[in-house]
Amino acid sequence: MELFNLKHHDEKVSFAQAVVRGIGRDQGLFFPDHIEPFSQEKIEELLKLPLVQRSQIILRHLIGDELPELEQIIADAFCFDAPIVPAGDRIFCLELFHGPTLAFKDFGARFLARVLSAVRGDKHLTILTATSGDTGAAVADAFYGQKGIDVVVLYPDGRISSLQEKLIATLGGNIHAVRVKGIFDQCQDLVKTAFDDTEFKARIGLNSANSINIARLLAQVTYYFEAVSQLKSGRDKVVFSVPCGNFGDLTAGLIAKALGLKARFVIACNANDTVPRYLQSGTWDPHKTVATLSNAMDISRPNNWPRVEALVKMQGWSLKDFAYGSLNDEQTEQAMREIYKNSGYHAEPHAAIACACLKNTLKDDEVGIFLGTAHPAKFKSEVDRILGIDEALPKQLQEKALLESRSDLIDPDYETLKALVLKELKL
Repeated sequence: MELFNLKHHDEKVSFAQAVVRGIGRDQGLFFPDHIEPFSQEKIEELLKLPLVQRSQIILRHLIGDELPELEQIIADAFCFDAPIVPAGDRIFCLELFHGPTLAFKDFGARFLARVLSAVRGDKHLTILTATSGDTGAAVADAFYGQKGIDVVVLYPDGRISSLQEKLIATLGGNIHAVRVKGIFDQCQDLVKTAFDDTEFKARIGLNSANSINIARLLAQVTYYFEAVSQLKSGRDKVVFSVPCGNFGDLTAGLIAKALGLKARFVIACNANDTVPRYLQSGTWDPHKTVATLSNAMDISRPNNWPRVEALVKMQGWSLKDFAYGSLNDEQTEQAMREIYKNSGYHAEPHAAIACACLKNTLKDDEVGIFLGTAHPAKFKSEVDRILGIDEALPKQLQEKALLESRSDLIDPDYETLKALVLKELKL
């Protein structure tokens, strides 16, 4: 698989090189300049297969001859289901929270962890990642205990749920949790600055597990096929509504579309609505990030948007093809209550936004699928309050809730972060 730096097209790398480097020169994202589609006959064959076998074919098609162990990596990583569950008339939720940390990030993080282990050789790696909620937990779990790899997770202090924090800050060992006095965008900026520090990057073997890493994106392509495979009818009239923060999930869905999956997409945002406003006005004008109920979407400068635009251009699509919407917190709560009243489905804030935006655009002959990116119990206090229920904690969260969180608190200052990382790694 040949990938190019979107900022410097002369920088070309293989899939393995892109995974190890994470990001290119001048913080450019790695991306292919061509995606070979499957025939529709092949798509139909794929949709008859189980998740793991289908994913092995899709990812081998994308990645090519690299990684002889790819099929085993996929079998190890995708060891849980992703069911579609009815949540209204012709509306389903693709539940992506049946993995070990109860979030969709488990797909990408587990795949990335195994790929990195396969390609790193004897080189020590340090994973530096920023999270607005679920990425950190999935990455921490996926890499926990792996020899030769340390993980540093940055998250905005007080802006992720207590249970999300428990999944990150209770592991210890090779997992280092860092609370940042600020917002997610500042955490993300610290990661970007570290990648521009050539000496530091080389010294600690820096890598990222955010959705800027191409391995994360490719893993997520597979569950769009899985969703369609479970439909008994309407497979050629599918609409996916994606709750968007960093736009990695949408990018993965568009790669699935480029491969030949028939679908259109709805961009669902919260009050941090940079992209919906851009699509409406043509002006890129990020506002200051605001804290919301749907904290994993509290991102004003989405890293993966350049990939979306590159893919749209590559495929000859138009940005006008996207439906889009955004909800504030009051509208999000109302959406949660309506979904529960009409279908009995327990939607947490992110899923509720995606569902509401889907309903606003779904046509009579279409089937809608919104992405359920996190288990509602990860937002138990909000879900209980808004729906008037007592959301049961899954076993994973029951165990974590009893543990003490351990993390370092820093200002959003790069030199402070750098000193802390060197201290933690004893370098």
